[in-house]
Amino acid sequence: MEDKHERIISAKENNLEDSGLDLTLRPKKLSDYVGQEKIKENLSISMQAAKKRGEPIEHILLYGAPGLGKTTLAYIIANELGTGIRVTSGPAIEKSGDLAAILTNLSEGDILFIDEIHRLNRVIEEILYPAMEDYALDIIIGKGPSARTLRIDLPRFTIIGATTKISLLSAPLRDRFGMTYHLDFYEHDHIKRIIGRSADILDVELEERPADEIARRSRRTPRVANRLLKRVRDYCEVKGDGKINNEHCLDAFAMLEVDELGLDWIDRKILEIIIDKFKGGPVGLNTIAAATGEDMATVEEIYEPYLMRLGFLDRSPRGRIVTDIGYKHLGKKKSNQNSLI
Repeated sequence: MEDKHERIISAKENNLEDSGLDLTLRPKKLSDYVGQEKIKENLSISMQAAKKRGEPIEHILLYGAPGLGKTTLAYIIANELGTGIRVTSGPAIEKSGDLAAILTNLSEGDILFIDEIHRLNRVIEEILYPAMEDYALDIIIGKGPSARTLRIDLPRFTIIGATTKISLLSAPLRDRFGMTYHLDFYEHDHIKRIIGRSADILDVELEERPADEIARRSRRTPRVANRLLKRVRDYCEVKGDGKINNEHCLDAFAMLEVDELGLDWIDRKILEIIIDKFKGGPVGLNTIAAATGEDMATVEEIYEPYLMRLGFLDRSPRGRIVTDIGYKHLGKKKSNQNSLI
């Protein structure tokens, strides 16, 4: 499947704009963080208790879909505790020396944020266990019979791990986190509040109706909401007076090919292929991947989850099936005969 333009409704951080401009949109304090109320309450108590004891906060594991605010929460925790934060990712730590360099450069109470922690090398994990439990780093010097172990004491620090796939974390690593929180998708009202806050920061005049339209298309994900807001802002600056009104907002979404439920042209194409070529299914994942020109992992991990969450796509033992409401959304009539693929 040929890319017509960047997939704007992707929740993954995949461009320079997300890594740069979004830093200014991220809240710095827990009180400014919208949504995830239970997590905020628990974290607030834990941080206050850690401050009173003069100890670092326990290791924290955050998991959930991309774009829900795991990295933002890590920065907020560091800011609220008044500590430094070092940011890395599982794939970036390739050798034990890389981990040793990071850990030995931490100061007392610092936070080490490891994104995609499920992708840590198993050898690195083994080295991390004593660091998390005993604040010590065991390094093997030499090889063979002359090899010896050197233990280096580390300052007391906190690891905040983030993952989209908690099932891929080994049980020993999961058990070493004192707190584990699941970030869920946001409510519509919370997304509207996030959009309103971001519009204020970006100094954009935003009317009520377009704020609602952007929120409806955001897939209940803050990163997507902010990205859509910026694209609509760009359109209104070029086609209008810079103010985001409903007419220009809808025109912008028509140009971006994002419908009222947040589906883009790729989502609709997958549904249309299953309906038009395979009579709505059931059809195997490998067949869908071949028909769309995408690999199986991309279809299963990127496109399918939202279509299933909307109830447009269903899984059966024989394959994927487009549901009645999926047909209705595309304005297609369901055939009486199903494919046997």
